[in-house]
Amino acid sequence: MTATEGSATGGARRWLPDGPDLIVASDNLEAIAALPPASFTLIYLDPPFNTGRSQQRQGVTTVASAGGSRVGFKGRRYESVKTTLYGYDDRFVDYWEFLEPRLVEAWRLLDDRGTLYLHLDYREVHYAKVALDALFGRECFLNEIVWAYDYGARTKRRWPSKHDTILVYVKNPDAYHFDAEAVDREPYMAPGLVTPEKAARGKLPTDVWWHTIVSPTGREKTGYATQKPEGVLRRIVQASSAPGDWVLDFFAGSGTTGAVAAALGRRFVMVDSNPQAIEVMRRRLPAASVIDELVTADAEKPGVVSA
Repeated sequence: MTATEGSATGGARRWLPDGPDLIVASDNLEAIAALPPASFTLIYLDPPFNTGRSQQRQGVTTVASAGGSRVGFKGRRYESVKTTLYGYDDRFVDYWEFLEPRLVEAWRLLDDRGTLYLHLDYREVHYAKVALDALFGRECFLNEIVWAYDYGARTKRRWPSKHDTILVYVKNPDAYHFDAEAVDREPYMAPGLVTPEKAARGKLPTDVWWHTIVSPTGREKTGYATQKPEGVLRRIVQASSAPGDWVLDFFAGSGTTGAVAAALGRRFVMVDSNPQAIEVMRRRLPAASVIDELVTADAEKPGVVSA
């Protein structure tokens, strides 16, 4: 299925603050350039990490089959069937020529209370810190969050890489929204060192987040390569937006940001050019409008639908 197949896909429309949640099947730089400035309180970006290889994930499901090679309860036979292969090419000749203009647009689109979360790994995050210091100003740097996990292969030639980095910048250091009390608390690592009341309540998260990746057999799994867990996005959305605020993710992938935003009463715009990502988001975010172009408010095009 292509990104624009199906009755749920519209043509072009403009974004309005009182319009519907949107999934945009488009090149993200073209799409976000059509959005008005200062429209979003939270922008979360999980761009390709420039790993130099193709990122793929393929699921396997078990179905009943009279000729299956696996035998289960009461002699019933089953076979394993591969499901859809999801993936994208994560190789760039000039990564920063690709990413930097998108970060400039992110700055433009944040409102005065707004916060940007940029999710990268060790390959590019140090360059990103320098670029964002220049773009936002060093006084607008809020946090470097380390998301640590423990899953996957382990090399014996160096320390295994088991964390990502999320850089957090605010548009206005005197006005940004941050609600620590809205964030789900986590267990104390040494509950015996605090009072029973504190242990029962849990502690506020720090800038090091221990959270497993999406389980290959869990309820969240969509099969999309590089899908991020809802728990990580839930913490971000809770802290840096309020109910009714607009959230933007223009490297939307499997749509985790939109799923969390909707569950917490936020509005969202998700953008991705990968037809497989749009297919996954259609299923995951059925109430959103799916379109293939965003246009500016003053655009005059045949077939433009306003919200």
